[in-house]
Amino acid sequence: MDNIKIISNNKKAYHDYFVEEKYEAGIELAGTEVKSLRAGKVNLKDSWCSVVKGELFVNGMHISPYEHGNIWGKDPMRVRRLLMHKREISKLFGLLQQQGYSLIPLSIYFKGSNVKLEIGLCKGKKLYDKRDAAADRSAKRDIERAMKEKSV
Repeated sequence: MDNIKIISNNKKAYHDYFVEEKYEAGIELAGTEVKSLRAGKVNLKDSWCSVVKGELFVNGMHISPYEHGNIWGKDPMRVRRLLMHKREISKLFGLLQQQGYSLIPLSIYFKGSNVKLEIGLCKGKKLYDKRDAAADRSAKRDIERAMKEKSV
């Protein structure tokens, strides 16, 4: 079993989207970017994935420059290629053509010594869906609080 260490989660993705399916992809990085990831210097908040000419890319992911790196560091917002099998990419491309689907990075983690990105096939939430989810969380919290008080 591989040792998995989560670097960062994209909580905003679960707030803004319904996650239909999850996929795991490798990510093409430079050496100093991996060192920054080990320090936890990554932001997935406004990132998304796109398919261009049969290849999968992640856009908008910010990896802060490594403090002890050299002057030839990479651009923190550069577009990075994701590593998946060709048939998986073509399947995702077909699903993305359907109305309302997006590929959103959900989390980034180390699996052994490799960096992996969990991407989700997502459908956008409407404002009333977000309100319903907030009301459900609030009700669940109130129920748990009442149960805790009753047991004491």
